[in-house]
Amino acid sequence: MILFQNGQLRVRLLEDEDADLLVKWLSDPVVLEYYEGRDNPHDRALVQEHFYEDREGITSCIIEYDNQPIGYIQMYTIDDEEREINGYAAGTRVFGMDQFIGESTFWNRGVGTLLIQGAIEYLIHKRDADKIVMDPQAWNTRAIHVYEKNGFVKKKLMEKKEWHEGEYRDCWLVEYSK
Repeated sequence: MILFQNGQLRVRLLEDEDADLLVKWLSDPVVLEYYEGRDNPHDRALVQEHFYEDREGITSCIIEYDNQPIGYIQMYTIDDEEREINGYAAGTRVFGMDQFIGESTFWNRGVGTLLIQGAIEYLIHKRDADKIVMDPQAWNTRAIHVYEKNGFVKKKLMEKKEWHEGEYRDCWLVEYSK
């Protein structure tokens, strides 16, 4: 099922047959440098655990460009604990999302911008989001630039939030408000 399309970019629901794509992307050191860490390659069992089991409330999708699978995105409602930690009022519909382009030949070609634009439109107009948040690692300036270009604002630096390649890394909480 297709969730949204933005030009040549299309996002569809994750299917069982997509596990091999995830294994391919998440065992590539070039991709892992930015997503999960090069010290955390995924085999079939780890992909099954992280992307197929206990996924209630998470919309898991494959990103396609010109009908070619090139990456992954997940969207979800932020839970009450995270909502409280980050100061969001009860009743505010806050969605989170995480994504990566697994085919590095599609990096630096505007595909990330198309993806973020399409995801914003989908979450605001189809899922009735009031806010959308992400927490990229602070050193990932390329991703942060794409998010800011599409209306996300840095809200809070979260020190030593995410374990990545043997150390805790700082992350930015970035927010889009409708």
